[in-house]
Amino acid sequence: MQNVKSVRVNYWVEKMETGIHFEDNVVHTDNQIRRARCWFPCIDDNNQRCCFDLEFTVAHNLVAVSNGSLLYQVLSKYEPPCKTYVYRLDVPVTAQWISLAVGPFEILPDQHNGLISHMCLPPNLPKLRHTVEFFHNAFSEYEQYLDAKFPFGSYNQVFLSPEMAISSSTVGASLCILTSQVLFDEKVIDQTIDTCIKLAFALSRQWFGVYITPEAPNDEWLLDGLAGFLTDLFIKKFLGNNEARYRRYKANCAVCKADDSGATALSSSFACKDLYGTHSIGLLGKIRSWKSVAILQMLEKQMGPDFFKKILQAIICRAQSTTCPVRSLSTKEFRHFANKIGNLERPFLKEFFPRWVGLYGCPVLWMGFSYNKRKNIIELAVLRECTATIDSSVSVLNANPDSENRDGDIGWPGVMTVRVYELDGMSDHPDLPMAGDAWQLLEIACHSKLAARRYQKPKKGSKPDGSDDNGDLPTVDMRSSVDSPLLWIRADPEMEYLAEIHFNQPVQMWINQLEKDEDVVAQAQAITALESLPELSFSVLKALNNFLTDSKAFWRVRIEAALALASTSSEETDMAGLQHLVKFYKSRRFDTDIGLPKPNDFSDFPEYFVLEAIPHAVATIRAADRKSPREAVEFILQLLKYNDNNENPYSDVFWLAALVQSVGELEFGQQSIYFLSSLLKRIDRLLQFDRLMPSYNGILTISCIRTLTQIALKLSGFIHLDHVFELIKPFRDSKTIWQVRIEASRALLDLEHHCNGINAALLLFIKYIEEEPSLRGQVKLGVHAMRLCQIQGGSVSSEDIKATTLVALLHLLESRIAFNNVFLRHYLFCILQVLAGRSPTLYGVPKEKLPCMGNVEICNEQKNNFGAPVNEIRPPQPQPQPPMENPSHSNHSHDNLAIPEASKEVDTVSNSHDRKTAVVKIRVKQSATSSKAEEADNGTAERSEGGERSEGRRNHDADRGATSSVSVDAPQRNSAEAVSISNQNIEEVNSFHDHGSRITASIGSAKIASEGDNFGKELQCTADSGNASVHHQPDDPSSPSIIQDNYIDAEAKKYASLQTLSISRDDGPPFQEKEKEKKKKSKKKKKDKEKKRKGEEHKGERNDPEYLEKKRLKKEKKYKEKEMARILGEVKAASGELKSKKEETTSLTQMGGNKQEADNMNSSEPPKVVTSKLETRTEPTQPTSAPKFRIKIKSKPLSKS
Repeated sequence: MQNVKSVRVNYWVEKMETGIHFEDNVVHTDNQIRRARCWFPCIDDNNQRCCFDLEFTVAHNLVAVSNGSLLYQVLSKYEPPCKTYVYRLDVPVTAQWISLAVGPFEILPDQHNGLISHMCLPPNLPKLRHTVEFFHNAFSEYEQYLDAKFPFGSYNQVFLSPEMAISSSTVGASLCILTSQVLFDEKVIDQTIDTCIKLAFALSRQWFGVYITPEAPNDEWLLDGLAGFLTDLFIKKFLGNNEARYRRYKANCAVCKADDSGATALSSSFACKDLYGTHSIGLLGKIRSWKSVAILQMLEKQMGPDFFKKILQAIICRAQSTTCPVRSLSTKEFRHFANKIGNLERPFLKEFFPRWVGLYGCPVLWMGFSYNKRKNIIELAVLRECTATIDSSVSVLNANPDSENRDGDIGWPGVMTVRVYELDGMSDHPDLPMAGDAWQLLEIACHSKLAARRYQKPKKGSKPDGSDDNGDLPTVDMRSSVDSPLLWIRADPEMEYLAEIHFNQPVQMWINQLEKDEDVVAQAQAITALESLPELSFSVLKALNNFLTDSKAFWRVRIEAALALASTSSEETDMAGLQHLVKFYKSRRFDTDIGLPKPNDFSDFPEYFVLEAIPHAVATIRAADRKSPREAVEFILQLLKYNDNNENPYSDVFWLAALVQSVGELEFGQQSIYFLSSLLKRIDRLLQFDRLMPSYNGILTISCIRTLTQIALKLSGFIHLDHVFELIKPFRDSKTIWQVRIEASRALLDLEHHCNGINAALLLFIKYIEEEPSLRGQVKLGVHAMRLCQIQGGSVSSEDIKATTLVALLHLLESRIAFNNVFLRHYLFCILQVLAGRSPTLYGVPKEKLPCMGNVEICNEQKNNFGAPVNEIRPPQPQPQPPMENPSHSNHSHDNLAIPEASKEVDTVSNSHDRKTAVVKIRVKQSATSSKAEEADNGTAERSEGGERSEGRRNHDADRGATSSVSVDAPQRNSAEAVSISNQNIEEVNSFHDHGSRITASIGSAKIASEGDNFGKELQCTADSGNASVHHQPDDPSSPSIIQDNYIDAEAKKYASLQTLSISRDDGPPFQEKEKEKKKKSKKKKKDKEKKRKGEEHKGERNDPEYLEKKRLKKEKKYKEKEMARILGEVKAASGELKSKKEETTSLTQMGGNKQEADNMNSSEPPKVVTSKLETRTEPTQPTSAPKFRIKIKSKPLSKS
């Protein structure tokens, strides 16, 4: 046995700034990214796990809570008396999960489970008792589902003041630090659901994330998804199946809208490794989390809930093994479990995980149908698209570059189910494949048959369909038409796919789905479809109103029906939506005798939530003049004026806040402006009342500040904004609670932005950040400033942002304030990204490229180096967004954010070391006759914008020995304006080395110019071998040629690639094509003479009917022949295009480099081959024939304008 030595490190920290925080008599830690090292010595890495023995000595009246089990407490005899708490954590964890909270806490042991303890500061103890009553249910539910005991000896929850914490929850091993903002008493209704879900998710992270850890950064999605999956189980069991399905449906819709870039790819070094943990921050973090849960639920649907449950139990059982525990989990291992335990086939898993986990983009289905009465079948037409262009993400998975995956939409594994509701019942048809052709036509057999109808003569004055003008539409027959047995059709009813579905069916079928389908997802889809109809009938409004008034329907979907009624209310419908909403509210809350609102009664919670949303829906209604109707303003004023909560056992804080916010959504016109003074008086009265008796978390004051700001911005021409500024400014006092202080700061930023522009708003933001003491407040201000920059959008220019402001932002980014707050640091970086016209994310191409495995392809994308905003801010160029964005390089130091330097490898051959590069797909292959020293077939591909002409370059590698060089220039691309970016660095993309050879392919420069500009886009590829050298010699007719081309059609622009290029000694004369054109012209003249002669011969026959008939038949015959030739040509062109896409062999040629060559090229003539000098000198021992290289480059145009 080896000798084990114990190393004791005595340390102290003189100035605590990050990682651990001291506020009054409370000490707590936060698990920020890479900040554990700032408060105790450790290896702050996710791959290093160990057990911990922890001792904390505090004052005798304080409680120290940490990780693991509390072994004992020791009270010292010294003065003042101290107490030492000793904890032991036997489960190995990373340093990130070590937490500590010290304060005068009140301890509340759980009454149902002795392992659980809840702690908070003394004023919050009554709220704590009511909040955690449900918690033991979640704890036991997780243990029962996973068939295992809680992995840690105990579980503690500590609730601190909101201004102390950096986020609403901080997870540690067996300990979770939350804010007291989530606590609520028995009087609060609105906070209940959110708090329950938040606490349940924090508990699920103990199982997956802390106890079971990801094996690599690329596996973090899996643990995050499993924690969310457990949380969804809790929601389904304790909050209801409707709540769980509705939340999952809304989350899937959000993912489909946002999953359009590589930043949302779950398992790739592009999306995880080089983002340094920032991929879990903000909106993109939520999108990734929702996508992870959706993918796991898709797997559960495929294998069944029982098999998925066994997989999770096997993962926990393996971790709790006494012999060889394995507490890490990788995507590969989970895929193995899905095959062995879940009984999913290997081919399916081989397609599922790379497509859903490794790539990005969700399917978009456009569906429509027609009913074939004779065959009694449904003909379903489907067009499949993708939310993102996925060409560039295929290379992430080392996909075969010659496969069909490169054509864009590569499909998804599995089939989708179509559910048909007929007169005789419902039937499922899993017939829609998600791969293959994008256009598909399915035939679905119907089970119901139409009975023969006798023809009835229509009555006088009736319509052709038998309905009467004076009567309502018949409601007995719910079919879409009298000739169809269909009631309604749904695609993917069980949400087995993460897809965006646009289904087209008749209005009556949508109404049937809304009224008869009990699934909340089906109801929500029907409401969305009915709301988007261009013309609204009486039956649609009636169906929405009936659903709103149905108390048995799910309350969240009823709120959607209310909002749909509001959006459909217009002058064309005689404000029917407004009338329905007001009538529904008055039927529930008004006294019919006196016509005034009744005292509040919130005993029916679903009805309370629906009625709370009605004022908001009414406030969004607009008349023909785009102003709020007078009836809507009077209705909201009446609710504010006569609100009475005296006999109600529940708080009306959220109720009043919703009313006040609805005032801010009104648009005041000439008829309603007279009510503004009364509304402002009510708001002022609520503000004064809330100062005397503060509401729950300052909700009422926050809504009043927000509403006043909205009114001031809308009526800025009639209101002095300085008065509003002075009215809101006192709420920024440090004595006010942090929620109110932050809302006041955001309101002032909005006013400053409206009055003085984005530059003044950013300066005020920097000032507020330096004055804000709370970490969480700084984060919220950073989010708001980023949104202001996004609102400004592409209109931000160097005139809007001054250099001093940019320097101030950079100083703030490098300051201790940003270092102590990782979330603020991230949003500061995002602000600079938005100002530079880039995406607000750290996502980009990493420096470490994929390993070379044959034909490696690097995606075509625009690389953006950070640092350009320091000198100047340019307006964003009007260029199409690439499929994967790169705001910054992976070699940025996350703490220092240094500008990346070029990769200065020995084998990199390039003269453009100061240029910014954009990666191009490139493959370098060796021909069959090449020499042995040319066996390497992978190269470095680089393209820089705004570079120099390749003819003026000097080859600085002539002294490296014998080398051979091939130079290829790209054709001219038309663009509205040139794009030029200087002072950028070349980065080595990919290279392959073996003994005795060195080969590098690089693209030297690229410049986009307008049509007619002689400075076109040039692309230089250089392939070097260790056994050949390049020397500049006089012109030699036998030198390899450089293909030049000034003509590119639309398809070539779309799929420009370098075709097989063989370098040989045989070159044809460059003047052969001119002789061919002369021959064509002479033939054309002869044909014209023959036509004139024939016309004179038939001049006398033009009035003959037989001659005219023959001429007409001849023209028809020629027309048919031309049409047939055109169709065949299109088919051949389509097949050839498909073949060219698969093989990537569309030729890429170079435009002329100087004015003389440009004059020689005629745009009306076909492309010419022009020779240019490039000499090759070989060693005497080498073969005399020039080496042959096969180079393929696939490049997309940066702009079509």
